[in-house]
Amino acid sequence: MIKNNYISVIGLEIHIQLSTKSKAYSADENIYGANPNTKISPISLAYPGTLPSVNTKLIEYALKLGISLECDINKKNIFSRKNYFYADLPKGYQITQDKNPICKGGHLLIDLEDGSKKKINLTRIHMEEDAGKSIHDIDPYNSLIDLNRAGVPLLEIVTEPEIRSSFEAQSFVNEIRKIVKYLDICNGNMEEGSLRCDANVSVMKENDKDFGIKVEIKNMNSTRNIKKAIDFEIDRQIELIEQGKSIVQETRNFNALTNATNSMRTKEKADDYRYFTEPDLQPLILDEKYIQSIANDLPLLPNELERKFKKEYDLSSYDIKLLIEDKGISDYFQKICKTIKNYKLVANFVNGPIKSFLNTNSIPIDKLPIDRKKIIALLSFVENKKISISSAQQIIFPKLLNSDLEVIEIIEKNNLFFENDFIDLEEIIFKVLEKYPQKVIEYNEGKIGLIGLFMGEIMKITKGKIDPKKINTELKKELEKRKK
Repeated sequence: MIKNNYISVIGLEIHIQLSTKSKAYSADENIYGANPNTKISPISLAYPGTLPSVNTKLIEYALKLGISLECDINKKNIFSRKNYFYADLPKGYQITQDKNPICKGGHLLIDLEDGSKKKINLTRIHMEEDAGKSIHDIDPYNSLIDLNRAGVPLLEIVTEPEIRSSFEAQSFVNEIRKIVKYLDICNGNMEEGSLRCDANVSVMKENDKDFGIKVEIKNMNSTRNIKKAIDFEIDRQIELIEQGKSIVQETRNFNALTNATNSMRTKEKADDYRYFTEPDLQPLILDEKYIQSIANDLPLLPNELERKFKKEYDLSSYDIKLLIEDKGISDYFQKICKTIKNYKLVANFVNGPIKSFLNTNSIPIDKLPIDRKKIIALLSFVENKKISISSAQQIIFPKLLNSDLEVIEIIEKNNLFFENDFIDLEEIIFKVLEKYPQKVIEYNEGKIGLIGLFMGEIMKITKGKIDPKKINTELKKELEKRKK
């Protein structure tokens, strides 16, 4: 394949909109979805005579992210003005950081397709403020401007150009989303614009020493679209090179309807934003004691939790990955495990019926309409082999969602307790195996998957009143006898 002769070179710029109560340099409320132009003031609009002041939460959140990504923290921070004209930029400039970002270097481990890890190095993380929002799809003749977002605090992560595939880019953004949600500094919602990603993409032939001409891609509002946009752009650039054509340095827009990128504007030379030191803000000096206090207050992050869950709970990588996708879920799991020591049982129940209900109803774990004590009680009955896991998942859990009944009431009302002492299991196994003589022969010849058929028949007859493990043990004993 021609594509295999090329190396893709990808760098990401990720804008993280912080979930502070107020804006970066003013006391205006930071609220998504408010009526247009209702969360603004003379300060956020930079009226003459007004002065900005730094939101301390912006500093705190920047340190949380920088420390988590093992960046070098810059103790002397100087703010700059980035000057450019756009209709939704009321000041005519953004307050940002130019040569002195609060965080330098750092790295993030991402998962690769083969299950291994790769370290992606960061260039910097800097603080800045957002612009307003231009709206083009309401009025057919005019663009509308909502300035509520102007001044909302942002952190921008810039990676080194070390990403080599769309999968790696997608994995990187997924990890960043998890981390900012764990740190509780951003909700990570790409559809709302809380987390936005631009990708700089170029390709080079395998033996080339220099990178190709990069193209910037904007307007990717999901990790799925990031992957699609980068894949399209890599293919587009390779095709142009193979045709003997030149790559134009430009900014391109991703169209989710066509899964293609389209040219927005060319970049014949570097943008000149005429950076200069922000005259209305003094340099920000951070002392080591303050930085350390932020570091001491950090929660365990996904990579650390992965190691902890493996060591303490001995779970599979698959189970762990599902549990640590969301901080609320991982916290909930750990709280239940303080009482229930069958950790695999807890993981299966949380990753199974609980997450299925949450996903179906698009709600977080703290909105689950069942008290955690009831879930613990339910799993205690399963752990102590009083009821079957199928009864817990298929009968009791749905009834807990739709009633105020206690677990014991549902079990007794539906006669769900195991009755091992009252059912002749040996006779039932004998009848089932006699019903399928040919299947018994096939099982003993190596088709071990047939045990599911026998188990299903026995469970149906016993109505789930016998511990499946006991059935499995006795069934295998009887099948072993029939080999002779």
